[in-house]
Amino acid sequence: MRNLTRAFGNFEKTRGQWRQSPVLSFADFLQEVVKYPNRVIRDVYHVYSDMIDAYVCDGVDEYGDDPESIQFLKYDCSRLFADGSDRPFFADRLFANRLMRHVDSFKVGAKQNKIYIFDGPHGSGKSTFLNNLLRKFEEYSNSPEGSRYEVVWRLKHEHLVGGVHNYNSLAEKLAWVLDSDGKKNLSEEAKDNGCEDTESGDYFHVPCPSHDNPLLLVPKEIRRQFFDDLFENDEFKWQLFTEKKYEWIFHEEPCTICVSLYQELLKKYRDPIKVMECVYARPYIFNRRLGEGVSVFNPGDKPLRNTIMSNEVVQRSLDALLCGSKHVSYLYSRYAKTNNGIYALMDIKSNNTDRLMELHNIISDGVHKVEDIEEQVNSLLFALMNPEDKKLLEDLHAFADRVEYINIPYVLDLQTEVDIYRENFGKHINETFLPRVLHNFARVIIATRLRTKSDAMDEWIGKSDKYELYCDTNLQLLKMEIFTGYIPGWLTEEDVANFTAKRRQKIVAESEKDGWKGFSGRDSIRLFNEFYSIYARPDKLIDMSMLGKFFRKYCKEDRDILPMGFLDSLLRMYNYTVLQEVKESLYYYNEEQISKDIVNYIFAVNFEPDTVEYCEFTGEKLEITEEFFARIEARLQVDSGGNNTFRNNVQKTYSTTALPQEMLRDGLDITETSLYQHLYEKCTYNLKEKVLEPFLKNENFRRAVKDYNHEDFKTYDEKIQSDVTYMMQNLQHKYRYSRQGAKEICIYVVDNDLAKIFSESKPAVS
Repeated sequence: MRNLTRAFGNFEKTRGQWRQSPVLSFADFLQEVVKYPNRVIRDVYHVYSDMIDAYVCDGVDEYGDDPESIQFLKYDCSRLFADGSDRPFFADRLFANRLMRHVDSFKVGAKQNKIYIFDGPHGSGKSTFLNNLLRKFEEYSNSPEGSRYEVVWRLKHEHLVGGVHNYNSLAEKLAWVLDSDGKKNLSEEAKDNGCEDTESGDYFHVPCPSHDNPLLLVPKEIRRQFFDDLFENDEFKWQLFTEKKYEWIFHEEPCTICVSLYQELLKKYRDPIKVMECVYARPYIFNRRLGEGVSVFNPGDKPLRNTIMSNEVVQRSLDALLCGSKHVSYLYSRYAKTNNGIYALMDIKSNNTDRLMELHNIISDGVHKVEDIEEQVNSLLFALMNPEDKKLLEDLHAFADRVEYINIPYVLDLQTEVDIYRENFGKHINETFLPRVLHNFARVIIATRLRTKSDAMDEWIGKSDKYELYCDTNLQLLKMEIFTGYIPGWLTEEDVANFTAKRRQKIVAESEKDGWKGFSGRDSIRLFNEFYSIYARPDKLIDMSMLGKFFRKYCKEDRDILPMGFLDSLLRMYNYTVLQEVKESLYYYNEEQISKDIVNYIFAVNFEPDTVEYCEFTGEKLEITEEFFARIEARLQVDSGGNNTFRNNVQKTYSTTALPQEMLRDGLDITETSLYQHLYEKCTYNLKEKVLEPFLKNENFRRAVKDYNHEDFKTYDEKIQSDVTYMMQNLQHKYRYSRQGAKEICIYVVDNDLAKIFSESKPAVS
């Protein structure tokens, strides 16, 4: 026989997973209230918003110093929707901001009875989103940070006659034995937590089926004075009496069962203090699988045959205690099980349509009828809906002001779309793509989801042809950048200045209408799998030609799937970007010398040609001649016919702005003035534009790139070796190319003669 000791020993590791739920007397509970008021005095709305705040860090505004910022923040929702999940949900920047606005509404206003519907097309991840949200809500609610207390009554049995239990039947005796045995465990647990119970078998417990907060048993007419006496005059007390989110504690009633029991016990004992001694508190334990605190219904889930729930043992004990009084009926509905929790409908179809209709009265009045009893329901009501099902609510005008939609369209943030590919196929996919190509795959997918017409973009940019090097005619590529929270550097200064807060809000608001068509989330994963299977090879990185070939096949099958010319625009933007990367990597002019030349030029324009002066900023002796001016103006690309005008403008700016205002008044160095910055950027830009010209005419340059890191590379002259090595290292360090990728992109730039193509086009920015 095999020894099973070690195998069974693993169960010891789970011993700590079962935690005792402390059962507190009302007095001990009040000590908890005083100690942790922010935690104990919370309704479900408060807990829900606290849960989101606990898992989602504060948003980041990359343009926080921009006076036109609209607080379109970057939120990291991975802890809420991805960590620990078998099926992660990826919230793009647009949806994350939408969700946080929804949550913030709970913090600033009083509770409103509404149903919150998450609306989105098929394949947008609605079900994954809600399942992960509810899983985290359950996890948080059962943690010390998210726990709340519920009422449990501890009452003395009245089956004693002359010290001996008296039963009418064997069935009653058996029921009492079973009940008291279970209640002994609760009583022993209470004892372990400091609650003395010397006659545990003589007591039974009546849990509040609606999970009411014990504080609601304080009569409404004395609550304000009660809390005023309970708390010190501190910040929380001020919040309690002034903030909307705490209004419920002063206005809500406990459930009908608890109210009836309180009143009957008051008749019996004639002492409210004695009644409150029967009130205990225990943590509200959430369990979705049992429908406690969280309950989710799918369209195929059949309605319950018996909608009214009860407990015969508890009812019999109550009847005996209250001398046969029928004023306390221990009856409740399934809604009570999720009171102060979340009730959710997965898709409004089939049986869920009827469930939504049932919710109408609850949403309107917060009341549900159980036979003759009115049952209050204070739950968060969630539902998922597809666009075609909206007609159901449009026909019900009574729902109009009771529904709040939160859209979950397809992902429109290219960074999030790429994260989805990495999650489904592994982070190693980065190594099989040239930089930017993976993100361009995401751009094509997102382009199918965007509307081609954007009034907000047209109002802002006007004619799109000025950005033909970087963008498509419909400005979708620019819109994608804005949806990721990025303002591209290739925009003109005029357009950046015109990118006001009002325009930004309009563009972001248009996202509510985008993402309802095109490739769904499931489609994009299927397409990526097909693309990756065809083109991923160990000896060749995936490039733009492969991407273009793959998607052109789909464009032939469906000409409307992508806007006309989008793939050409995407390739042109990519070509321009990689050309700039190669130029930047090859550029290594002496920055210090360029700076000195610019300062000397600014100083020299204040003098006539054919003079000799010492520059007061660099200390260098300057022979100010036409050749001196022409040499620097050539770097600045000043037309020979307009050089005098250019010099006069520089001199005027120096004498009216740079010197008197920025240098003398503000104490700036000449290299910190706007004039210097403008000339320096113009000079370096033009030098970078021409940096490839000497190499493009040299066939050895291309061969040296191919032979880089091979033995044959040593056969080239030192200048070419030095230049190629410098360029390769910069591409790897600055732009995250692999060694193979750096070689491939250089050859791509040279073979496609990109420098010549773009030199013939005048860029929008300089």
